[in-house]
Amino acid sequence: MYQPIAPLSPKDTLPTMYDLPSEEVGQSGLPDEFHVLQPQLLSATFIPSTYPLEQVFTASDLNLYYDPRHLLWYKRPDWFAVVGVPSLYEGQELRQSYVLWQEGVDPLVVVEFLSPGTEDEDLGRLSVKTPGQPPFKWEVYERIIRVPYYVVFNSETNQVRVFELVGTRYREMELSEPRLWIEELGLGLGLWQGFWLKQDRLWLRWYDHEGNWVLTPEEREKQFAEQAVQQTEQAQQRAMQAEQRAEVLAQRLRELGVNPDDL
Repeated sequence: MYQPIAPLSPKDTLPTMYDLPSEEVGQSGLPDEFHVLQPQLLSATFIPSTYPLEQVFTASDLNLYYDPRHLLWYKRPDWFAVVGVPSLYEGQELRQSYVLWQEGVDPLVVVEFLSPGTEDEDLGRLSVKTPGQPPFKWEVYERIIRVPYYVVFNSETNQVRVFELVGTRYREMELSEPRLWIEELGLGLGLWQGFWLKQDRLWLRWYDHEGNWVLTPEEREKQFAEQAVQQTEQAQQRAMQAEQRAEVLAQRLRELGVNPDDL
């Protein structure tokens, strides 16, 4: 009997997420989940030892306005940090954007995550632009804002590249390992293997002067709970040991003909 061949499912015949573009070239936005999750870890562990938290601001995919002569020109760093500025706008409100000529403090660190649509601009490979066009990202960070540390991370290859502003130009730092120490922050940035929110992989994460990874609020809470349990167990163990010593002493007194209850 003839058996018709069932058609293949769209899952087998149509393009997958690996085949379709995840971003529109030239348009700002978040091209994939990594661009959403990684900045959260950077912000959660960015706790400089040289600045109070109320003088620290971090953001991801937020408009960064940099030129008062061209009020609509902006860049949207994947992540950036500013120190010495109120964490809230004028100490009161969440920021809708970061406007340099109002804030008066430039970012100290900018991190970009490479993606096919932005790689050339992120690495300064674009130089030709039409008249009236805003400068490319590299030029803004290097020559206009003059960001001291520019970090580029490729999440596909796990390659970290760090560019330090020396004079008027960026110079790529030669890293013996994927770690960057920033003395003025008392903080370092490196690659950490671990589970964060959804996946166990290599993530960019901040570490302290002893080389320990800065804990996230959830990790600090878990550590505090574990320490509380440990302290309770230790107290119970000490109480049990004291009770055992008292019982041994009482037994010795009885052997000597002394009733410990009469003491």
